[in-house]
Amino acid sequence: MNFLQMFKFITTIKNLLTIGFLILVLFPIHAQKNHTIVLDAGHGGKDSGNRGNGYYEKHIALKVTLAVGRILEKEKDIKIIYTRKTDIYPELWKRGEIANNAKADLFVSIHCDSYLPRPEAHGAGTFVLGLRGNKKNLEFAKRENAVVLLEENYEQRYKGFNTNSVESVLGLSLLQEENLDKSLEIASLIQGNFTKQLNRLDRKVKQDNFQVLRETVMPSVLVELGFLTNKREGKYLNSKKGQLQMANAIADALKKYVTNLKINTVKNSAIAVTPLKEVSTVIEYKVQIASSKTKLATKSYNFKGLKNVQRIKVGRYYKYYYGITNSLKSTKKYLEKAKKKGYTSAFLVAFKNGEKVSVKK
Repeated sequence: MNFLQMFKFITTIKNLLTIGFLILVLFPIHAQKNHTIVLDAGHGGKDSGNRGNGYYEKHIALKVTLAVGRILEKEKDIKIIYTRKTDIYPELWKRGEIANNAKADLFVSIHCDSYLPRPEAHGAGTFVLGLRGNKKNLEFAKRENAVVLLEENYEQRYKGFNTNSVESVLGLSLLQEENLDKSLEIASLIQGNFTKQLNRLDRKVKQDNFQVLRETVMPSVLVELGFLTNKREGKYLNSKKGQLQMANAIADALKKYVTNLKINTVKNSAIAVTPLKEVSTVIEYKVQIASSKTKLATKSYNFKGLKNVQRIKVGRYYKYYYGITNSLKSTKKYLEKAKKKGYTSAFLVAFKNGEKVSVKK
């Protein structure tokens, strides 16, 4: 091989390596990963759930859950795991453990609602874990959580949990709060499908403390399909047509959510493998004091005297941050100040080069 041939050979190899690098950047291999979704049919076995108008919540929840699973199992990039596929009762901690051990990307618990004082109550709703909720929502959460009393050794398993205690019903962990944005995203997609595709009464996305959601460490939602105590709605949810329509609405929302995850994975991966220049890492800590659909002026009078509040829109929600610094120690002081001002549910968040990351990381 003469010099000219050697030069052409080296140039060809260099071009091939460049093309290969661009393919890895634009189409990262791990962007094709399976996304694991754990589907939880509420209640089951000894726990029938509510029995409005003689319908069994546990049976309806299971049928809808299995229908959602059958739809999603056709997707190549989605892996489905069930907490139950028959009429058994997995304890609430076990449902969370199944999702946690699977390192799931999402946990969805499916239920039916009831309200005896007003049998005309109807509509579909979606819940995420949170401190919000009026007295009526709190009572509802307490009813759903009361099932832990049927479990063996519940006092040891749910140490410190009291179904009649406001403190127990409203206690949250930092890790679960960090998943709140994604939980709100999927809940909004599900709720939007219920109202737009099926013309169901919109009971909104709400925040409350459900034990089954507390047990998970990934984005999680609890779906209320409708009210069995409403004769018309109970009949609809007990029908094959109603169950399939609800399942399609939920599955469609989950597919959209996974698509969004894939888009974000590609974006983040492309940035991560780019070696063209050295990128300095910027870590920024903030205190999230509120999340609302209401757009507020970031004036101190709107935030109990707190100054320099930042507002960022995430999906349909506005996030309000306080105490923005590059020092975790300093931000913790701001967190204490925010809580003293009355923002008892405030929590720390961290951003790395503008992308939200776990505070622990």
